[in-house]
Amino acid sequence: LHKTMYVLFLLFQILGAVILGFGIWILADKSSFIAVLQMSSPSLKTGAYILIGVGALTMLMGFLGCLGAVNEIRCLLGLYFTCLMLILLTQIAAALVIYFHKETLKVELSDIVVDLIKNYDPSDEDKRNLQDAWDYVQTQIGCCGWTGAREWEKNEILRNKSNTEYPCSCSNRSKDLVEGRGFCSLEDPVNGTATYADWPVHEQGCMDGVEQWLKDNLGIILGVCTGVAVIELLGMILSISLCKNIHSEDYTKVPKS
Repeated sequence: LHKTMYVLFLLFQILGAVILGFGIWILADKSSFIAVLQMSSPSLKTGAYILIGVGALTMLMGFLGCLGAVNEIRCLLGLYFTCLMLILLTQIAAALVIYFHKETLKVELSDIVVDLIKNYDPSDEDKRNLQDAWDYVQTQIGCCGWTGAREWEKNEILRNKSNTEYPCSCSNRSKDLVEGRGFCSLEDPVNGTATYADWPVHEQGCMDGVEQWLKDNLGIILGVCTGVAVIELLGMILSISLCKNIHSEDYTKVPKS
């Protein structure tokens, strides 16, 4: 049982490091869809800090649990069990909140991206990281706008130029992707005006691409979440078992009268 506990505590150290690293990555990422969210939505930043806290706590609990098992300290094992139970309940609560508020989150996400597109300005250095992150998303997924390229017609710069320019990161032509950001010019605009239908861009909106990515990776995401929950449950069961064994051993050491 002790050897099993040591292996489990080692797994928790690794698990804690992974969760901690994931939280740090969310805050540090500047070139993906995560960057668009964390720079636009305070809730994702808060979530990243929570992940960092949970990861650090998981690593600390793994150390304390191992210390309690080696020295047979029941209070440390009890603390380990309590913290594991709280972490597991928090994860379940977070999953339920996301599930029941998924439509609200989807609307919030749509508002963030639409506002970003409307105010996109390549010369604005203050928003350079955010805009570069969105350009990266459109290039990698091969999409344009959130629901489609039409949303880019609302951009103030493009509207002032009668839509004779279009976002380079939306383009389906390799030469436009060399720059990968900012606006590219139409070669032959009709009467100096154009619409999104005249642009050489991808027809698919990024919403469909993101949803497809989630569907393709749903099995992996659920598998990882299930694996984490199983490890936590095993840790709780084994810590309780070890506590009982220590308790039994304490009674056997009491001299009989």
